[in-house]
Order: sequence, then C-alpha cells, then structure tokens
Amino acid sequence: MAGETIPKQLRAFLLRHILSVTQLEALLLLYENPEKSWTVAETTARLYARESDVAEMLARLAADGFLAERDGAYRYACDPPELHETVTNLAAFYRQHLIPVTNLIHQRPRGAISFAEAFRFRKPR
Repeated sequence: MAGETIPKQLRAFLLRHILSVTQLEALLLLYENPEKSWTVAETTARLYARESDVAEMLARLAADGFLAERDGAYRYACDPPELHETVTNLAAFYRQHLIPVTNLIHQRPRGAISFAEAFRFRKPR
C-alpha cells in the first residue's frame, strides 16, 4: 500500500489538506521561499499548471492557514504555528520519498474528498 512508508502524522496531513501533487508542490514552493510573495501567474509558471487550477489551490491553502494573501499575492505563513513543523517534516520526507507520497495522493478516493469538504471548517473571509 502506498501510505505504509509514510509516517502516520504526515499521511493524515496529506489526506486532510492535499488534493493533488500540484497543490503539494505549490505549498512546498512557497514554504521554501517564505520571504517572497507569489502571484498566481508566477506560481503557475513555476508549476507548469493551469492558472485557474493554481488560483484555486493557492486560495485553498490560504483558507487552510498555510498561506497569507495580500493584493492577489501569496506567501508562506502557517497559522497555527504547529502546522509549520508538519510542513517542515513533509518537505524533508517528500525529498526522500517522492513516490510513496505521490502514490498516496493519486490513490485517494475522489468521492471521499467531496464528502470531507462538506465538513471542513473555513476561516471567515
């Protein structure tokens, strides 16, 4: 099974917050460059993805407390701070175990995402 080599905490994090490998790559791109604010266009160019998809992913990551958004640009700013440690652990793990992480993301049941989204709490805008 894809998730067997992934530590339990990281597996739970991935299943709760990450819907695609591109979304994971966006989070890690901004994590690795915390001093920079990224526009959707800049992030799209780095990820080679559709701009509409990247815009949706960045907005979701911001709603989940990983990014701060200001004037249409995003930067890494984990809130609550406890998530920062998990993202740091995930970044290190992903560099060494790319295949198990991507397999877990790709093997996620698509219906479970929609059902889980119905119960997700969001920060008020």
